[in-house]
Amino acid sequence: MAADIPAGGATPVQRPLIMRYAARSDVGRIRAKNDDSAYVGRHLAVVADGMGGHAGGDVASAATVLDMLHLDHGDYDGDAGTVLADEIQTANSLLSELVHINPKLAGMGTTVTSLLLAEGKLHFAHIGDSRAYRLRDGEFEQVSVDHTFVQRLIDEGRLRPEEAETHPHKNVLMRVLGDVDASPELDLDTLDVKPGERWLLCSDGLNYVAGHVVERTVRETKDLRECVETLVNLTLEAGSPDNVTVVMVEITEETSDDVSTAAVDIIPSQLLTEALAAASDATSASPDPEAADDEKPAADKAPEKPAAAEPPPSTDPHLGEHLSAEVLRQELASRPHELVGAAATAAESGSIPTIAGRTVARRAATVLTHKADAPVAEADDLLGQPKPRRWVTMSIAASVLVVLTLGLWLGYAWTQTRYYIGEYDSRVAIYNGVSQRLGPLQLSTLEAVTEIRMDSLPQFSQQRVRQTVPARDLYDAQRIVKNLEGTGTIAPPDECLTPSPTPAPTTAPAATPTAPVPSPDPSAPAAAPAPAASPTPTTVCEGGQ
Repeated sequence: MAADIPAGGATPVQRPLIMRYAARSDVGRIRAKNDDSAYVGRHLAVVADGMGGHAGGDVASAATVLDMLHLDHGDYDGDAGTVLADEIQTANSLLSELVHINPKLAGMGTTVTSLLLAEGKLHFAHIGDSRAYRLRDGEFEQVSVDHTFVQRLIDEGRLRPEEAETHPHKNVLMRVLGDVDASPELDLDTLDVKPGERWLLCSDGLNYVAGHVVERTVRETKDLRECVETLVNLTLEAGSPDNVTVVMVEITEETSDDVSTAAVDIIPSQLLTEALAAASDATSASPDPEAADDEKPAADKAPEKPAAAEPPPSTDPHLGEHLSAEVLRQELASRPHELVGAAATAAESGSIPTIAGRTVARRAATVLTHKADAPVAEADDLLGQPKPRRWVTMSIAASVLVVLTLGLWLGYAWTQTRYYIGEYDSRVAIYNGVSQRLGPLQLSTLEAVTEIRMDSLPQFSQQRVRQTVPARDLYDAQRIVKNLEGTGTIAPPDECLTPSPTPAPTTAPAATPTAPVPSPDPSAPAAAPAPAASPTPTTVCEGGQ
């Protein structure tokens, strides 16, 4: 045991406790994206398993983990356990606001299982079905309780524990962080801690590895990194239909090497001031009031400066998000840590789920402080703000409805200027309108029925009439009917094809000689052969072929 022994045989000085750690997250064999997130440092470990599928499980877990990582330090003025619980509750409210800004995220949520090591105590907070295991004094036990439907059945004695893994509703959560509950119930505890004890935090993806295999791996694998890699690989070998995230923590005493790389201030005070001022200026200088309403909640619309003050211009409407990403990178660079899963992807890309300047201020602050009058102001603004926006929406909807109605009426009026030839009761008929239908609405009416029977027309003309023959106007329709009555075709006679006659040859073709005509007078010479007649021109009309 590493401890300083002062002269004179005094009690050894206990060094501060910190965490040694390793973490890994994998998307698994089936899923397209990773909805898990995890962070672990010297004082904080947190695993979050997002849900909501395509809607935003990764957003929920990443936003929650990134909003909690500033707790990774060991000095708190008040009760660190209370700070941890408040932070999780506040992260829950931020998820609700994200859904309010982007309704496509509705239904997203996340589990949270976290440890905060502060002042020689280990503070535990948990909600959902991610798990926390502890190996201490040779005893391996699950500290967390799954907030699932099957666990409730087990607690009530209606289901045996061995039946839980095959129950069809084993993944149904009863408690979760998200936009479902404004104040979710957390499992909280403050635990004594000893150097050498180990903790395993994991998402439910690790459940596909048998419990005794997990325990043996944690017991026998001394290297934390190797232990994490082994557990994830075992999950992948088991098929891994879900994401899997594993965090291993070992409690140890701080050494001189740790002190030399101890965490610095999260954000220097000057940078914090500049970030908050810039975020305030960016939101107050937004050129589009509607865009500003969508970017931040009503509680943050109160001006930070007097009304007469002119805010500096801003050319970047996403300055709040950029500042949030910059502040986050400052925090991550200030201390040893591991960030994995969706939260790591968000931090690398800068796509940090934010609530404009409010999230910048929260991430820049070391300890979250709550103002009693903030919820009241927020409620008042939320009640008053939607009214003008509702009138704008109603006006736009009414205008669109008028335009659509006018367009439909004009289109129908145009169809009533058209005519076509069709069939009615086995006779040729003239219709006013067009032959199409608009839903249940027929866009034509019967104008007149002629005496021309369909079976009196050539087959080709019958087919054309049944398919309808369009006409420019009523006169054109009557002309087509007259052509059908006179020639049995659609086209008028002057449109028929009349080829030029072929000139007759000077002598009859050799193949068809003409016999001499016998003369009544035997002494008279035989008559000369008659010239071949010229071919008669052939008229080819539509429908007569």
